[in-house]
Amino acid sequence: MLTGLKSKAWIRLVLVSGAVVMADQVTKYIIKLTLSLHDHIVVLDHFFNITHILNPGGAFGFFAGRSPELRKFIFLFLSSLVALFVLWFYKKCAETHIFLSYGLALIFGGAIGNLIDRFLYGKVVDFLDFYIGSLHWPAFNIADSAISIGMGILIGHILFNKIPDI
Repeated sequence: MLTGLKSKAWIRLVLVSGAVVMADQVTKYIIKLTLSLHDHIVVLDHFFNITHILNPGGAFGFFAGRSPELRKFIFLFLSSLVALFVLWFYKKCAETHIFLSYGLALIFGGAIGNLIDRFLYGKVVDFLDFYIGSLHWPAFNIADSAISIGMGILIGHILFNKIPDI
């Protein structure tokens, strides 16, 4: 699928995506090893905790109330489709739109990191827990962060019309 890419673009994809997957999986492993489910460590009082959470749904708990079989099918299918689309789009832009290719590599690495959790556990391990008073942001992980940064880069390219012709 990506045979037309030059080696620099391949190396960029493997290094960036691989670093995201590695950091994501190592941090999740450490969380599972050191914290029981729902336990937390206060890092900054009234602002940030590290909390072991299993998210059965998507972003912000989307589809969390559905049956485990349906969730697993939907998220494995959608994640796989997104990963394939990102790879296809990466091939189209990696050599001419370097910054965008970094963003796509972040998205791809994050998707793979969360896909690994869905295959292994049917849920995603989340642990970064930010809040101020009663205002609480849903817990997330390294893969989610990489996806968010990559999406920011992609949206910036769309807004400033710097997307390659497909």
